[in-house]
This record gives sequence, structure tokens and C-alpha cells, in this order.
Amino acid sequence: MMKVLVTGGAGYIGSHTAVLLIEAGYDIIIFDNFCNASLESIKRVEKIVAQKITTIEGDVRNRDDLHTVFNKHKIDAVIHFAGLKAVGESVEQPLKYYDNNVNGTAVLCEVMAEHGCRSIVFSSSATVYGDPHSTPIDENFPLSATNPYGRSKLFVEEILRDLYISDNRWKVILLRYFNPVGAHASGTIGEDPNGIPNNLMPFIAQTAVGKRDYLSIFGDDYETHDGTGVRDYIHVMNLADGHVKALDKIENFKEVMTINLGTGKGYSVLDMVKAFEKASGKKVPYQIAPRRSGDIAKCFADPSYAKKVLGWEAKKNIEEMCVDSWRWQSNNPDGYN
Repeated sequence: MMKVLVTGGAGYIGSHTAVLLIEAGYDIIIFDNFCNASLESIKRVEKIVAQKITTIEGDVRNRDDLHTVFNKHKIDAVIHFAGLKAVGESVEQPLKYYDNNVNGTAVLCEVMAEHGCRSIVFSSSATVYGDPHSTPIDENFPLSATNPYGRSKLFVEEILRDLYISDNRWKVILLRYFNPVGAHASGTIGEDPNGIPNNLMPFIAQTAVGKRDYLSIFGDDYETHDGTGVRDYIHVMNLADGHVKALDKIENFKEVMTINLGTGKGYSVLDMVKAFEKASGKKVPYQIAPRRSGDIAKCFADPSYAKKVLGWEAKKNIEEMCVDSWRWQSNNPDGYN
């Protein structure tokens, strides 16, 4: 049985991926510093899969923390989710993002190599495409970033490519996510942001459940069908499945693999509001606010390469995304607290 270290495994995407990894027969260890995640999420994952999960509190920037894990466990592969992810915060605190996301990955890879573990699936992002010249976006589009968060992902991709060039025993898969939404169908785990949400879906859900007075829509003058920004929203369980498929196939690849995980469809902010109102039966009041710096008009994937190399595709539609988000939010109005 392959033993997998899941860094950031208590977070939103990490916890949902943990469920599917265990169901697929992988032996996992969760490693998290809990700076923007909760131990409660792991307890709930344990309920879903009906087994205990080895969980270690630690920081990817701390060599001693990592050596402790690798000395105690024979790790075969790492899925690396651990990272800060708020675009606005990254603009205000770029050094924090470079230290955590870039330096943290460099330290992790050094420790992995020292222990003879050279397989890594990295949680990258569609933000590495910057402001794309057209849509849908395929993996060969030019890379750039409009904010430090996106740049930190771009830098890590480059580090991992350089690492492979220096030592081709490394197996590296870079998964570029579009916009994860939704929750596990049980409604027991989901997205639980600290403070005011940075992402659209938890903001809509918290407004619908009465936790927020209204949704702020940043910009209604983009060149899109209704003036609001268009994104490729992907159900978190489909995204989690992409990681399992990547791990299943990682040994077969002879080069660094870069793969988009998206649906190939773009929905605007107002499209999402309407779909959520329908799914929840609740009104979502909103106000138009100025555009945010670093935001772009349109971003959605060409996901055909993922189907070709991983046999993966996003199957859940916008209705399922909204229904599952609402089930999570209405069962857990205050998240994991």
C-alpha cells in the first residue's frame, strides 16, 4: 500500500482529497500547521471513512518537523497542498506568501530527497496564466501572474521543473486548478474560510444562511455576458478525484506533467448567484463594489489534456455544486466551530 504525505491535508481541498485517497486504498498521513484549517475537519473525515488518520502538526518550512515525519514513516509520495491562498492578502503581504509557499516547498523537496522520496503532486493554480489572451485556456498558454499569490505558484512550478532537470528520478505532476466549490455530499466537510471569505461560493453561502448581510460583487463592467467576472467552477470532489488519478499514474510519466483541472465551462458571478438561489430556495442580496486589483474578466479551462493523460473529467454540474455547498453551509452555519 502506497504511503502518501498530504501537506495541508486539513484544508478545504486537502480534506476532501483525503477521503478519496483512503477510499482508493492509499495509506495517508496528514501534515498541517492549522494556520487556516481546523483539526475538526480531520475528525469529520475520519467519520466519513470510518478509520483513524495519522495527523501530525507541523510546518513545511521547518526541517525538523519534516524530518520527524520522514524518519518515522516510509513515505512514497507527497501531495503538496500546504500554502496560503488569498489573492488580496498576497498583495498586502507578499513576503509572507513567498516565505510560506515558495520557501516552504523548497524545504519540503530537500527533505524529501534526503529520505529518498521523489514523487510529488503539486497544488498549483490557474492564476499562473495571468490575464489570458483568450479562453478556454490550455496548458501551453503563456505564463504570468497578476498578484504575488499567483507568482508564488508560478515560482514553485519553476522550482519543480528545475529539480527534475537536475535529477530525473523525480516524478512531478503540477495540477492547475480552476475555482473549487462545493462540499462532500454528506454535508459534514466543506469550505470554512477564516473571517470574511475571499472566494465567491462561501460568501454566497454565508449570505444565504444569514451570516452576511449581502454579497459584494467586485465589478460589473467586465467584457462578459452580464458584466461580472467569469470563472470555471469545479466541484471539490471532482478536483479531489484528479489528485487520486494523478497519484495512480505518477510512476508512468517520464517528464514533469502539467495538467489543468477544470470543467471547460465559464459561469459569471451572477450566474452563480442565480444557481445558488435556486438550489437553496434563499434570496442572496448583493451589492456591486469596485473591481479588486489583480482580478481578470474571464478564466476557464480547456480540460481535454487531463482526460487524455489521466482519464479524468469533471462530472458534477453547477446545480450539484450549489446543492452540496448549501447542504454543508446550512448544516454548519459557523463552519467547523
